[in-house]
Amino acid sequence: MLTPEALRAHLVGARLAGVVATTREASLRRYRLFAARDPRVLLGIDPEGAWDQRDVVALMADRCGVPADLRRTSGQDVIDPGRTVAALDAFADRLAEAARRGTPVLLGTGHPHRLLGFYAALADALSAAGCAVLTPAQGRCVDITTRFGLRTYNLAYVRGVALVRAPGGERPGCEPGVHTHSPLPVRTVLAAAAEAGGPLPGLVIGDHGWVCGAGQLGFEAIGPADADDPAPFVGEAEGSVSVAVPLDDGVRSDYYLPLTRYVLNRACLSQ
Repeated sequence: MLTPEALRAHLVGARLAGVVATTREASLRRYRLFAARDPRVLLGIDPEGAWDQRDVVALMADRCGVPADLRRTSGQDVIDPGRTVAALDAFADRLAEAARRGTPVLLGTGHPHRLLGFYAALADALSAAGCAVLTPAQGRCVDITTRFGLRTYNLAYVRGVALVRAPGGERPGCEPGVHTHSPLPVRTVLAAAAEAGGPLPGLVIGDHGWVCGAGQLGFEAIGPADADDPAPFVGEAEGSVSVAVPLDDGVRSDYYLPLTRYVLNRACLSQ
């Protein structure tokens, strides 16, 4: 069983926490955009507070461990591994509660090339524990504005995890889906579930627009978030997101395997 100390060492060694790939410049830019209410950075939440850049930096310093000094404007950003472990504990406790209650769950990702395996293992474990893993809106189209203009994607599920794909399907050897921060996929999925008369998820597990979009609609939502993504942490501070786990969401997919083992062991869901 992976101990918290061993997990901390892995987080730092894999650069999931500690000194991470995200630059300070990138983080500060996104904090400014969040303060300006740029929808690309809000990820589907509608903040209740004013949240100027200074407020966002203070929050991210508290929740992630990034430098609180606004004069620190360059170099690599930092995530405190202790905060990551504590958040993973809270994340695992939500999984355990869902398993005890047989809660219907929805899992979705905008980072399928990195995080699909992490979510798929959770889906397998929750299903084995008696939770319905929901898959509404399979094949539906979602129009998402990107830096290349409006693009139409199709909702799909891989091993119980929702993602979006470009029309025409995936070619062998290609990534399983596209990268998106948009909340539109989760809104489409939840609307389809409601139109069908349910069931609706009692817990949504995901990243970016999946966790923020679901939380804004009143669903319990948990998931990981990077140091340059303030929206999930603002949502957590304001109560729309239950747990935001600070970690780098862009490292090699196999580096997340120890995190999977850790949360499933803590949640008593290991097979």
